[in-house]
Amino acid sequence: MQELDNPFFASLRARHRDIALVEGDVARYPPEYAPFLGVADADVDAAASLDALLAPDESVYLLGVVPTLPARWQLQAYRPLAQMTCTRPIAVGDGPEVIALDARHKADVLALTALVYPHYFRERTMEMGRYFGIYQDGRLAAIIGERLGMDAAQEISAVCTHPDFNGRGYARRLLALLTNDVLAQERLPFLHVSHENTRAKQLYEQMGYKVRRDIGFWSLRRA
Repeated sequence: MQELDNPFFASLRARHRDIALVEGDVARYPPEYAPFLGVADADVDAAASLDALLAPDESVYLLGVVPTLPARWQLQAYRPLAQMTCTRPIAVGDGPEVIALDARHKADVLALTALVYPHYFRERTMEMGRYFGIYQDGRLAAIIGERLGMDAAQEISAVCTHPDFNGRGYARRLLALLTNDVLAQERLPFLHVSHENTRAKQLYEQMGYKVRRDIGFWSLRRA
């Protein structure tokens, strides 16, 4: 699973190649989908490609691999993320109905992600994969979705619960159902989580996810 060492670029050249913006050995998502950019490998001289792909003062994120950069680019390193995978089905307990989310639910999804998952969710992020949710009392209580994807692996993302519905096991139910579905496709479910998000990381560990590696995470800005 070497693709997981460079997941942005791998996804842009596989599952999301139809929407990828590509210049040479550099690829990015359109900004309305995700603020992510990837390079083929660390030895790429990306200067000309980056000039073509990023607007002045625009920022993007890189994961796993950074290219050779000229001085005019500002690279900020964050603490590496935990990249976790799951290889066995997860028991699914009883709970409320889980529904597939589509354009009819977009406003609710954007409102929830703006509240609890604001950094990386964009206007068209839902088009990157399947999304599922739980409604309670007419409100979107929790969601989960698919983001990066390769032939053999699928990232699970946007595991969000509205604060009014915390503690009811909704995230656990959604994660179990989607993990099992990905495994049934004979693909490897994976996700990324900050080490500072101890509550989420502990939940994933309890449910059978294991840390595959710590993976570098950076922001890149064109000055």
